[in-house]
Amino acid sequence: MEQAGAQGSQPPAKKAAVEVTLRRFTLADVDAMMAWASDPEASAPCRWDPYTSTEPLLAYLRDAVLPHPWFRAICLAGGDGDDDRPVGAISVSPTEDGCRAELGYVLARAHWGKGVATAAVRRALETVFGEVEGLLRVEALVDVPNVASQRVLEKAGFTREAVLRRYCVLKGRVKDMVIHSFISTDTVIHD
Repeated sequence: MEQAGAQGSQPPAKKAAVEVTLRRFTLADVDAMMAWASDPEASAPCRWDPYTSTEPLLAYLRDAVLPHPWFRAICLAGGDGDDDRPVGAISVSPTEDGCRAELGYVLARAHWGKGVATAAVRRALETVFGEVEGLLRVEALVDVPNVASQRVLEKAGFTREAVLRRYCVLKGRVKDMVIHSFISTDTVIHD
């Protein structure tokens, strides 16, 4: 049996790039949001607990997501007629210091490991600095054991800055967090 890369063998076919779009949420997205908002694994690194019904999620969508200055649905373009259906969410939330904001994202488990989160982060970085006045720095805090999310950020061009020891309490547990940053003069990395 030939090994990959052996003389005369064909290199493995490169996986087609995922076409990700970002758009504002609407109230009609509540059912699609339940795919990840009700999943304990998808919501584990998030500040919120999994939703068990659409009523409180609809209230969150109406009261927090829609008025948020930069909260977008992550959608996949695939020509299957479902191009506008959200498979995740990404937000850039202002901090008290107007030049900084915090990035957050969540993705339905069915799309993990396929480049969707990285593509969404890249798209967000390509647009958010032009849309949020005075924004110079986007930060992302990731739980130390969440290596996959750290890799998403680094593949998009974020710089790992430090481990913030005993930084926050998340779902009742004290967490060490890795802080990553992307400043307005950085370059978004594309494969």
